[in-house]
Amino acid sequence: MAPGSRPWGALLLLPLLLPAACRAGGGCAGEGGPLEPFDALYASGVEAYYGGDFAGAARCLERALRSRRELRAARLRCRRRCRGLVRLAAPGPGAGGDLPFFGSVLRRAGCVRQCEEPRLGAPSRHRAAEEVRADFQRRVPYSYLQRAYIQMNKLEEAANAAHTFFMANPEHMEIQQDIENYKTTAGKVSLIDREARQHMEDYSAGVRHYDKEEYELAIGFLERALKGYYSEDEDCQIMCEGPQRFEEHEYLEYKAGLYEAIADHYMQVLACKHDCVRELATRSGRISPIENFLPLHYDYLQFAYYRVGDYVKALECAKSYLLFHPDDEDVLDNAAYYESLLEGTMDPDTVKPRKEAKTLLRRHKLESHLLQVAAASLGYSYTEPNYWNRYGARQDEHSVPSSISSEPEEGPRLSLAKKPMPKPDRELKEGGPLLYSDVKFVYNSQQLNGTQRVLLDNVISEEQCRELHRVASGIMLAGDGYRGKTSPHTPNERFEGATVLKALKYGYEGRVPLKSARLFYDISEKARRIVESYFMLNSTLYFSYTHLVCRTALSGQQERRNDLSHPIHADNCLLDPEANECWKEPPAYTFRDYSALLYMNADFEGGEFIFTEMDAKTVTASIKPKCGRMISFSSGGENPHGVKAVTKGQRCAVALWFTLDPLYRELERIQADEVIAMLDQEHLGPSEMNINPKDEL
Repeated sequence: MAPGSRPWGALLLLPLLLPAACRAGGGCAGEGGPLEPFDALYASGVEAYYGGDFAGAARCLERALRSRRELRAARLRCRRRCRGLVRLAAPGPGAGGDLPFFGSVLRRAGCVRQCEEPRLGAPSRHRAAEEVRADFQRRVPYSYLQRAYIQMNKLEEAANAAHTFFMANPEHMEIQQDIENYKTTAGKVSLIDREARQHMEDYSAGVRHYDKEEYELAIGFLERALKGYYSEDEDCQIMCEGPQRFEEHEYLEYKAGLYEAIADHYMQVLACKHDCVRELATRSGRISPIENFLPLHYDYLQFAYYRVGDYVKALECAKSYLLFHPDDEDVLDNAAYYESLLEGTMDPDTVKPRKEAKTLLRRHKLESHLLQVAAASLGYSYTEPNYWNRYGARQDEHSVPSSISSEPEEGPRLSLAKKPMPKPDRELKEGGPLLYSDVKFVYNSQQLNGTQRVLLDNVISEEQCRELHRVASGIMLAGDGYRGKTSPHTPNERFEGATVLKALKYGYEGRVPLKSARLFYDISEKARRIVESYFMLNSTLYFSYTHLVCRTALSGQQERRNDLSHPIHADNCLLDPEANECWKEPPAYTFRDYSALLYMNADFEGGEFIFTEMDAKTVTASIKPKCGRMISFSSGGENPHGVKAVTKGQRCAVALWFTLDPLYRELERIQADEVIAMLDQEHLGPSEMNINPKDEL
């Protein structure tokens, strides 16, 4: 990857703020005195990188990352210290009653300024542009660092930088391949996420141990994760007290009165504090949080404590979870069962929810109330998000212990069934008619160990497979923009493809048989109709993208391959195996609803299509391609999938993605429809073909 290709705007001017030694590669100076601005150091690192000074780039980029961390630490330290030194006074009655309060506000502001200035300098030094802050949020500096360290032959540092970048950008195929190469060439197995959030790491470790039924270890990590969460929550609250951006006002023309100005600023601070719940549940580089993140700690803990025999702690954690979801029948049943176990030894009513959970929830509710009051009375635009979505649930039905299952029917039962997943926008159905008598049903979702999956044979005939293959070969020989290039997913295969519109264009120009190009159009429509009917969709299924693609194994590059032809992914969300999540946000094609792959041949080695669990490792189903076989499935995180390495020969298929939203209809498909209509009317001329040959991947 070329780490940066966009214009840098104001960022290019920032190196002028630093000593020439930094820009010339002599090292990032300035250890003494005020902290150097991280955006200026970043700009110098980028400049050094593109100037070929990789050692200088690494020095400045490392200094930029350290400066940003130190900036946050200094602000936290000073604001926390001044909170303790200067308490805000309560306003008194009558004229001048507000003076004690505003006097304490002024004293605290002065305290923070006097504390910060010696280390940070003037506040304006550290006001980075929005695009720079976005780069650090997406961990772009680590992409530059990785390339710089490669040039310096520092493979361990490069591997850790690549891993750190990848954790925030899991869709980045090239970085993923780089990491696999580091593991092979440098023997680097244990990779470090340099920006890891400790409470997130502890939570993930706790869940892993829980899934392995290692409950003592799970408890240790989950308790530490909770402690870290509440500490990070306090830090997040403090950091919200910094400068705010008044997006609805032109600052120079802003002439609000005293209380309006205070309200404007405070409501933005309050909204920031209220959103700390989302911030602490969101992994770096992601937009969407882990649903139900904080309550899930208590949900895991209540059962883990039960399994180790600590019923008091189990009840305490169950009651803590119920603060967030008081009507959760599963946990209500669990709490009642724990109380029955404690009867005769202690009064279960003396076991209370955890104080920190009660305090946070009380504060969160008050914040919500104030924000809604402001929205109603002051004209603010505010909608309360659903911060505690119950459908983000503990998934562990396999962990039901035999001792519980064998309890007498009349005794108390511990309810441990899997909680329901989020309800989709539509009712999920399958088993509808296949529409064509020659199409053969093979397996449904249950037989494929998943949700919304179907495997069909004889969707097209042997002759149609051969004709489609001739179309593919003809377009590739004519030049499709990929000829001779390796796959975007692996350097060990060549990747070639064509769209329906391109096939029709080449058919019209005589470079491939027009009849064959028309076949490509017709069989893709046949596939769409089958998918729409089988999954019993009550609205029209539109094409989102259609691509005839061939993957060819490159000779001499197949020994000791450890990669996939197409890495494990989901089609409408960003798969995050570490978090067991799939983030439905850009750059994923979030509008895709169903996918299908129609295979054209079987005369190759490898290339099996596989479904996996969310961990991207556990294979749930494997499909060997052959002529006329089609696999179709819903496009979300419920169906992670990939393609095993093609180690010999060429594998060809028609890949189809569909959407239920007409706004995201494939534009080239609409043009292809128009071409077909004109061909059918036999009035097609060269001037009438408004063809866009763009062929995206």
